[in-house]
Amino acid sequence: MTVHLVRQLLLATDDSGRVSLSDVEQKLRELGSNAQSLATDAAPPAIGALVAAGVIAVAAVYLLGRRRGSRRASVLEIRRV
Repeated sequence: MTVHLVRQLLLATDDSGRVSLSDVEQKLRELGSNAQSLATDAAPPAIGALVAAGVIAVAAVYLLGRRRGSRRASVLEIRRV
């Protein structure tokens, strides 16, 4: 991404071939707005994926805990005398 940013900054030159501060500021603002819109668009699916991953993780821990509990539980036998 750094190479891409440098390339865009170098292409934003004025007639004398120098990059001015306003050119750099303009490109950074443009890239910032693009990144912000990309993050805003990607947020709802990412939240859904995180919730699904959390539910799967909790279910896996629950099932593994049940299995371990049933293996380690002792059997108590009561006889009438």
